[in-house]
Amino acid sequence: MAAAGFWALVGLATVTGLGTAWALGANSNSPPFAPAIGANAISTMRAAFLIGILAALGALTQGGSISETVGSGLIEGEPITSLAATAGLLTATAFMAFGVYSGYPVPAAFATTGAMVGVGLSLGGTPVYDTYREILLFWVLVPPVSGGLAYLTATLLRRDDIPETVSVPVLAAVVGGIVANVQLSIIPSPPGETQASLASFFGQFVTTPAIGGLELDVLAVTVVAAVGGFVFIRRRTQESVDRGVKTFLVALGSVVAFSSGGSQVGLATGPLENLYRVELGLPGIVLLAIGASGILAGAWMGAPRLLQATSREYAQLGIRRSIAALVPGFIIAQVAIALGIPISFNNIIISGVIGGGLAGGSAGVSRRKIGVTLTFWVLTLVASIGIGFGLYRVLGTALGVI
Repeated sequence: MAAAGFWALVGLATVTGLGTAWALGANSNSPPFAPAIGANAISTMRAAFLIGILAALGALTQGGSISETVGSGLIEGEPITSLAATAGLLTATAFMAFGVYSGYPVPAAFATTGAMVGVGLSLGGTPVYDTYREILLFWVLVPPVSGGLAYLTATLLRRDDIPETVSVPVLAAVVGGIVANVQLSIIPSPPGETQASLASFFGQFVTTPAIGGLELDVLAVTVVAAVGGFVFIRRRTQESVDRGVKTFLVALGSVVAFSSGGSQVGLATGPLENLYRVELGLPGIVLLAIGASGILAGAWMGAPRLLQATSREYAQLGIRRSIAALVPGFIIAQVAIALGIPISFNNIIISGVIGGGLAGGSAGVSRRKIGVTLTFWVLTLVASIGIGFGLYRVLGTALGVI
């Protein structure tokens, strides 16, 4: 009976995690392609197909760091049990569902992080204050950094003395250089490491000295990738500015969707880390594959409807402001993945939209709306801690666990 109960809880926790991943795939991974759809650069169904594939690949190859933080980095002393994982996931998913149906901007990262802290405290665990400080500092810095980068990007695109045949390829070069340094688990890595970048992999075939800690071989590959991105988009914009911009929008949407999968899957798989990797003894890739499957299904089944709505919003923003919002999203998502910090794409994109709007003289968003959004983010974090704590106590008492 005990074994049957354990496997029943494993099944329940897994289904709940899949449901959370489905919700993330249907909602959180859609914005990257909305500008391209709004500009008629790609169809809605094709975008939904690419979102599912790219987000799932990002989840598989980059999702491990954030999954570990959510699963074992928030609470010390008490492992997250299958029942606690279920309580945390149900709490986070409930908040996300409320946001979808009410129209209020509920950040998935805030809801999941708060819920897992709540269930961990309910288990009797000890708060990891150093991790909390790092996460909160990152969250606080996201709006000004995302908004600032978006402002600079939009300013570059709006300058009359810099034609789009130059400004757009320059942004493509920046994106290309960053892509070359993205850490992926599928790239052969040195002993003792689980990930490597294209720059480090191809750099090993070039013999160069290191100067001041800077590896010139990695720098050389980064420069080649940046130049390649610049030349490709430059040629496209010279042939036709409209075609070149649309090509860049699709490429930018692709890398942001990939990054979104890598940064969001941990919100669904993190609560299951102890269950799968410790209690069941399975490798991390199995758990990431489950999360990636949920994201893939959510994107294919739920993204088309949301894409149609968000593409109209981005079409009203304009191509320049849309690009200005997505470039910081890609950069910040990759930094968060590297640091293992759960993030909200809503937070990044909204901040980017505001920053890009300021470059044109108006953010296009009322102060009241900004205030309501920030207030709701704080309420989401605080309330999810309390509800996660209470829900585990209720479930544990009902099942005789506590």
